[in-house]
This record gives sequence, C-alpha cells and structure tokens, in this order.
Amino acid sequence: MNALNDITILKIGGSIITDKDADDGAPNNSEIKRIAGEISKHHGKLIVVHGAGSFGHPQAKKYALNKKFDAKGALITHISVKALNHIVVESLANAGIDAIGVHPMGSTVSGDGRIAQMFIENIHLMLDNGFIPVLHGDVVMDTKLGTSILSGDQIVTYLAMQLGSARIGIGSAKDGVLDDKGDTIAAITSSNFKDIKQYIGGSESTDVTGGMLGKVVELVRLCEMSNINSRIFNAGTSGNVSRFLDGANIGTVITK
Repeated sequence: MNALNDITILKIGGSIITDKDADDGAPNNSEIKRIAGEISKHHGKLIVVHGAGSFGHPQAKKYALNKKFDAKGALITHISVKALNHIVVESLANAGIDAIGVHPMGSTVSGDGRIAQMFIENIHLMLDNGFIPVLHGDVVMDTKLGTSILSGDQIVTYLAMQLGSARIGIGSAKDGVLDDKGDTIAAITSSNFKDIKQYIGGSESTDVTGGMLGKVVELVRLCEMSNINSRIFNAGTSGNVSRFLDGANIGTVITK
C-alpha cells in the first residue's frame, strides 16, 4: 500500500521526553504527560514514534554499537529503550488513549543499517481497529552487521512509504531547522538542501543517529521518493503537538 491516506505519523524526539544529557535512563515525566494529553485530543489514525534519548544513546555509545557487534551491549540498549516505551505507552493510556507498544527489535531486519524488512500487518490492523501503535528507536538484527541501530527517524520514513501517510510531524527541541543566524528555515526542498546543509548540526547531546541533520536527510529522501511532506517543529512548546495534529503549519516544512 503506497497511496496517501488519512494516517498521521508523529515522532517525538528523545530530547523532549528524557534528560538526554543523563548517563542512563532519565524520563521527563512532566513532558511525557503533557504530550500524551495533547495527543488524546486527536481523532483519526495515528502512529507515534519516539526517540530514545538517555534510554538508548549513552548505552549504544558505550558499547560502540554503531561501529561493531556487541551482543551484551545490544541487549542492554534494547532493554533500556523498551523501558522508555513502556513509560510512554502507560502515560498515553492514562490519558485515555488505546496505545500499544511495538518494539522494532522483534519485527525488523536491517541490511547495513537500513531497513530491509519490517512486519507491518499488525500495524495495519491496529490502525483499522482504533489503536495507536507506538514505536521507538531500537537495536535491530542486521544481515551484514549482526545488529544495527535503527533511528526513529528512519522508522517514520519507512512507515510513511509502506503505509501511506497524509501528514508527518517530527517534534524536536528546536523551533524547526535553524539557519546560521538561529532563525527558523520556512521550507527545505531537495534543491535548496545542499545550500543550507552546512548550517544544520548534529545533536548537542549524546546521539548515535545523526541529530537534526540525520532527521532532515531522512525527510528529504522521503520527499524525493514520494509526494509526502513533513514538518519539524518544537514539541517542547506547550500546545505545539496539538497544533500540528490540528493541521497548523508550524516549524519547517520539508517539501518538493
């Protein structure tokens, strides 16, 4: 299925829902609760993907999982991100949302760091029956590397292509993609991306998935392969998640 439909995909960055500077899992419970409340006002098919923050990046970095295979490190990282997913799903449930955690480690195979296959029939059925699937950045099995790190951003673009999506939002800790003066760039296209790429940085905290630049690269690639637009906005600003879900044009749009 690749026709656009009424599915919205919302990604919440780990920098919003955790203390990303912590050495180990430190959830930002007040932000998780606030965002859950904003999501609860949405009516329609929705997939939530969240980053790992301090529940995955420090562990992955410690065991150098983006450079080599380490079974113990992969398990420790997976257990950590799964714990954050449980916290997020529980908060969504407390807000009255029928949310279900979906762990990529058990449903995805990558090849050299890119998704080769993901079982998504369950996600189809969840959406059709009114559930909200909640996926997350994870460690997954990899045909070439043994295991590899799968970012939430790559999950978003894969699901958008496979399921079809009418709207994609990436909730970060910034007001969008910023230029060299710190101002929000209104729109990024495949034609102007090469000119502004130099201004887009990585993460200020421990991040093994590429930070802001990694997000934009994924979304520009999605745009080039489809007619699917996306927005990067500040999910740390109260009300912005609701605004995005209500259709507001906030942050930076990545478009053809």
